[in-house]
Amino acid sequence: MRSAKSLLSAIASAALVATGCSKTAGPTAQQAPPPTVTVAPVEERELVETDEFTGRIEAVESVEIRPRVSGYLSEIKFKAGQKVKKGDLLFLIDPRQRQADVEKSKAELQRAKVRFEVAEREATRGEQLRESKTISTEEADQRKWGLMDARAGVASAEAALSNAVLLLEYCEVRSPIDGRASRALVTVGNNISGVDGFTTLLATVVSMDPVYVYTNVDEATLLRFQRLTRENKVTRNADGKVEVRMAIADGAGFAQVGYIESFDNRLQSETGSILLRTVFPNADEKLVPGLFARLSVPLSEMKPVTLVSERAIGTDQSQKFVLTLTSSNTVAYRPVKLGPVIDGLRIVREGLKAGEQVVVNGMQRVQPGATVTPEKEAKPATQASAN
Repeated sequence: MRSAKSLLSAIASAALVATGCSKTAGPTAQQAPPPTVTVAPVEERELVETDEFTGRIEAVESVEIRPRVSGYLSEIKFKAGQKVKKGDLLFLIDPRQRQADVEKSKAELQRAKVRFEVAEREATRGEQLRESKTISTEEADQRKWGLMDARAGVASAEAALSNAVLLLEYCEVRSPIDGRASRALVTVGNNISGVDGFTTLLATVVSMDPVYVYTNVDEATLLRFQRLTRENKVTRNADGKVEVRMAIADGAGFAQVGYIESFDNRLQSETGSILLRTVFPNADEKLVPGLFARLSVPLSEMKPVTLVSERAIGTDQSQKFVLTLTSSNTVAYRPVKLGPVIDGLRIVREGLKAGEQVVVNGMQRVQPGATVTPEKEAKPATQASAN
């Protein structure tokens, strides 16, 4: 009997608890609000499409400084990394032996001139004596030949002196170009070689302004560029040159502006690419030869293109897509075909129209068909002030 009463009491208590819970939960239960996403409009601009390639910066002129004569290195006349002008003295090889050779050659030339004067007088006298039949014609001819030999001796001595003076000048190793010197690769006190094929590398000098950028472009790009050139659709600057832009690893983007100088004369069959050379001014010498560079090459005429932020693009296996905002504030899945990046925005070739709104932040929180609360993307201060 007690067990039955206890069971009924427990059931009643449970019912009261359940009733209380249902009354408490009912009025406070609410539906979750739509997720908030950031949207931005699809832009349309008139611009030239470009493609990016990687390359290396190289000096227009690069010279290995090597001696033309052998000898003892007595002085170094520059500091590592110093800017030098054409003709500046870089190294001095002990000139004393070469100076002695010059003095010796001068003496030999003087001796040859004296012999020539003597031979000239003898030849003139011999001709007079032959006319008076005092000496034979054979003896007169010998005097004339002696004059010719003396004249050749003077020419030989003059040549020897010129060579000795030249070798003395070579003791002063000068820069053949304007540029920046490397460190000296040989210290004072070393004997250096000026023998062809075995010359000692003393330093290098590279020009700094302008610089070349070398990059390999594929066959399709070459043909596309040639077609634009033939059709006169490629954009040129006031000097008639095709401008290109370059970015280096300083985070400044494609801030450097140069121009296309030339393509190589043949395609490399092993790689299916051709070497492109561009020229960039470098007055501030920020572009150091050897730096890695990214090159933006124009590959279309000026035309209207559709652009979206890279943040709006998603990947669905091999398919690229964006989420667009409908008039009822729902998101829709939209496959797109993309082009290259221009000024941080991606060209959309198919799938979007200018003015449409796309989700740029919050894509991971929503599914196609979901209702959202859109917020417009805030423009950067610099862009807002420019507009």
